[in-house]
Amino acid sequence: MRISVPVVFFLTTSLCALILLPPASEGCGPGRGYGKRRPPKKLTPLAYKQFSPNVAEKTLGASGRYEGKITRNSERFKELTPNYNTDIIFKDEENTAADRLMTQRCKDKLNSLAISVMNMWPGVKLRVTEGWDEDGHHSEDSLHYEGRAVDITTSDRDRNKYAMLARLAVEAGFDWVYYESKAHIHCSVKSEHSVAAKTGGCFPGDAQVTVEGGATKQVRDLRPGDRVLASSTTDGRGPLLYSPVLSFLDHQPDAVKTFYVIGTAAGLNITLTAAHLIFVTDGNCTGGASEPGRAGTVEGPFPGSGEERGPGRGNTGGLRTVFASEVRPGQCVLTSPGRAGSEGTPSAVTRVDARRSAGLYAPLTQHGSIVVDGVLASCYAAVNQHHLAHWVLAPLRFFHGLIGPSEPQTDGLHWYPRVLQRLGKMLLDPEHFHPWGAEEEHR
Repeated sequence: MRISVPVVFFLTTSLCALILLPPASEGCGPGRGYGKRRPPKKLTPLAYKQFSPNVAEKTLGASGRYEGKITRNSERFKELTPNYNTDIIFKDEENTAADRLMTQRCKDKLNSLAISVMNMWPGVKLRVTEGWDEDGHHSEDSLHYEGRAVDITTSDRDRNKYAMLARLAVEAGFDWVYYESKAHIHCSVKSEHSVAAKTGGCFPGDAQVTVEGGATKQVRDLRPGDRVLASSTTDGRGPLLYSPVLSFLDHQPDAVKTFYVIGTAAGLNITLTAAHLIFVTDGNCTGGASEPGRAGTVEGPFPGSGEERGPGRGNTGGLRTVFASEVRPGQCVLTSPGRAGSEGTPSAVTRVDARRSAGLYAPLTQHGSIVVDGVLASCYAAVNQHHLAHWVLAPLRFFHGLIGPSEPQTDGLHWYPRVLQRLGKMLLDPEHFHPWGAEEEHR
């Protein structure tokens, strides 16, 4: 049709402008450091007995559950791969090369760390004292038995370097790092087939939304043009309305993934992936206080959002978005009475746990939010700012709003957020992204 050429031109130029211009939150004009190389990130050594992230090792927020010992005769032995990197010294005191065997994820992080060690201390190499354990030298459920953990030092065994070595391991991408002993640093990773490690931001296929007229529909049955309950304002504080579904940012009917289930005192449970954004506030929840005997139960503590938190309030004054993996019992989410014109009601989070479910669906609405299973969530994921995501996706919303409803795109991640993810990684600091949020190349 005649409109297609200018629309495509607008979309392309808008995308370039949104990527190249600084976010509004960073102020007008070129900003500080324009035309200069960004100074190197200041690295803070870990303290003795400190671990990062600040959660237990075998929780969802770190390296995940222990999945069973791997032996040379087991089916899972094929999951281990030898590491022959000449920039790493393997102690191998058993003379079996067991310390060289590890999962591919552990190998990748270890090789990255080896480069950092040589850059930090010229002439010094990374040294591995313990890798895969086939002899039972560790506790019963140690990740060493799965090739997912290593104990490391520097080749010169200078203990004054170990605190910084731990920080370098964090920066290299290990999922959990512990300054465990004066003699070594302990590092571990998620399992290779850990679905949590490869999850973007979506809802499961059986999640329920409210469509215009008050009926409910499963997310898997949504189509562009359906109008679903959402917030009328970007910050989530406005009254609810029916917002048109424009497209899907991700659409994978056959995928089976791990989802976070966030339970509330109102009895409503929302299910979404770790990197998906959800509206929360701290403090007492008006009309949503936890009931006696309904204390929150979680698989383990979860890291905080890292954002500035104001004083606790019993309303939506401190409302913000955080990743689902950062939600904690005691915080409040916004629940919906299920009709347009009403406002979300804060309800206390009573539990956060995980379950596997089928389907990955990320519907994009005109207003950038959506009520799922009675709880208000963002349409966006992976990046830690709802407003930034809403801003950079404005051309896509404009395009679909202009041409009207169309059939869903082919299964998989939509090309527009895929491009934004890749460009964003080049232009933004890593802390803007959820570590599990970006689509991995091999998925």
